[in-house]
Amino acid sequence: MKSRTTFYVIAFAGFAACIGAWQVLLNTNGSQRTTVVNNTIKTPSTSTPYLQRSIEEDIFYFVMPDRFHNGDTTNDAGAPAGSISHGGYDPTSKWAFHGGDIVGIQQKLSYLEDLGITAIWMTPILRNKAIQGDGVAHHGYWIVDFTEIDPHFGSNQSLKQFIRAAHQRNIKVFFDIITNHTADVIKYEECHDSAGIHREGLTRCAYRTLKNVAQNGTYSPFVLNSESSAKSPEWLNDPAYYHNQGDTTFEGENSLFGDFNGLDDINTEDPFVVSGMVDIYKNLITEFKPDGFRIDTVRHVQLPFWQTFSPAILAHAQQQGIPNFHIFGEVYDPSPAALSRYTTEGKLPSVLDFGFQDAVRHVFFDSDNVNKLTALFKQDHFYNDDDSHVNQLLTFLGNHDMGRPGYFINTSLPNKTRAEKLKRSILAHAFMFFSRGVPVVYYGDEQGFTGDGYDVDAREDMMPSAVDSYNDNTLLGSDATTAKDNFNSGHPLYTAIASYAEVRRQHPRLQFGEMKTAYVDDEKQIFSFTRSGSEHKPPLFVAFNLSNKAQTVTLDAIYDGYTLQFGEAVVETTTDGTTIMLPALSFGIFDKT
Repeated sequence: MKSRTTFYVIAFAGFAACIGAWQVLLNTNGSQRTTVVNNTIKTPSTSTPYLQRSIEEDIFYFVMPDRFHNGDTTNDAGAPAGSISHGGYDPTSKWAFHGGDIVGIQQKLSYLEDLGITAIWMTPILRNKAIQGDGVAHHGYWIVDFTEIDPHFGSNQSLKQFIRAAHQRNIKVFFDIITNHTADVIKYEECHDSAGIHREGLTRCAYRTLKNVAQNGTYSPFVLNSESSAKSPEWLNDPAYYHNQGDTTFEGENSLFGDFNGLDDINTEDPFVVSGMVDIYKNLITEFKPDGFRIDTVRHVQLPFWQTFSPAILAHAQQQGIPNFHIFGEVYDPSPAALSRYTTEGKLPSVLDFGFQDAVRHVFFDSDNVNKLTALFKQDHFYNDDDSHVNQLLTFLGNHDMGRPGYFINTSLPNKTRAEKLKRSILAHAFMFFSRGVPVVYYGDEQGFTGDGYDVDAREDMMPSAVDSYNDNTLLGSDATTAKDNFNSGHPLYTAIASYAEVRRQHPRLQFGEMKTAYVDDEKQIFSFTRSGSEHKPPLFVAFNLSNKAQTVTLDAIYDGYTLQFGEAVVETTTDGTTIMLPALSFGIFDKT
């Protein structure tokens, strides 16, 4: 009989302070067994201090303040009656304000810290036009005042207090910013009556092409007297600084020059506007000292703007004593070739990795061909240049626009058991934490939220909800509903994510290491990769089994001597080489010790 040694490891996810992995060593005939603690995952490590911490070391939590926790009920109505920023509070409507605020996030910092979060990204918090038509600005993307916090969310002072409290816990704070548009204030004589209402028969203003504008001019803009000074800084009240070409269809040139559903599209080609926008966001950095920006609707602004804006903002942050200030943009496109233009030509340090989200959604939630992942990572070189790198991309599984992992799983695999659906979400989160890029957890995903779709159907309340269409959802990994408080630090997704955060912190190769695809098998649904370290350390080997069956993989000789560090697997070493057995829907992280 061939001599062999078998290692069997199961990592039990728990609170970050209680994370443990147990290794069982059996001899050839299995008659003796010794149990030892695997010190790889022992106690939470201390993160690098936030000012010195590079973006690759961070773990993000993307939160919509209005839907998180109501820490101050006195601001639920926003500004006083009569203000453009008043009203819209209705906790029973999925479209309306629900009362969550900055104080509420501050009150839950320990919950986020225990989850392993090191950076909080909030949807926009600057002052909005609260109500537009039949819509309500709970999301924060309809800004009128770029100098003041929206009163629904708090005050400038409460934001400063929150940032100080987060920094005391070594957690960064990122602002979601907008340069493409403001709230809908400008109207057009050709489309609207004197009260600003669409003329009979119209629901939108047809887009005027650049050719049409050259021949006939733009629409004729006007602003109602009641809103003539609504915006701040003052120059934003002048229609001359907007495109005034009608509504976009999000196609071709009109995606750059058209209004988003009436939102006033800023003329970001104008040098005065470029300078004005740079000043706006420099001032926010000076006043609040955030740690970075996420930029909305980046692809709807032309590249020359970003080539000026990004270097100027980064330089100013350095001057303000924020050496690792980071910027990442939203470019809603799954193509690495398209996304990477903004990190290379556009001079943005990073973007949200929609290519990653698209590939993971198809492979983990649709049971598609695992080679979709191979094809994605083959294009990683597009992102690497002198001032950006693929490891700085922000990776995510779902968001407030497209929907949640739980929704994708329910839609694509409706007949799977609740146990399998939970496993798939946990496995996808593991893949996000251990592959290249910076992981972003969308609020509520750690509590198994599923949602009913995209947009407002993916914006459930973490605090007790009064929205019927939220409360009738079946959550992953829990018998709770959104009708009750959902800050359960014992939820299986919460505990799994907390353990992944700790593994990532304790292995710099998972933060900075070059990722290379290793063994891939479409039939077995196995995808594996390595994360290289310094020349003094071998690469980590990470393997995922996406099938519903246990799978065995025979490794190349270069992996002789590798043992399981975290996950669930059997490693068998014989005179013929090393094989690993991965249970259904599982993963393992291996290192040479």
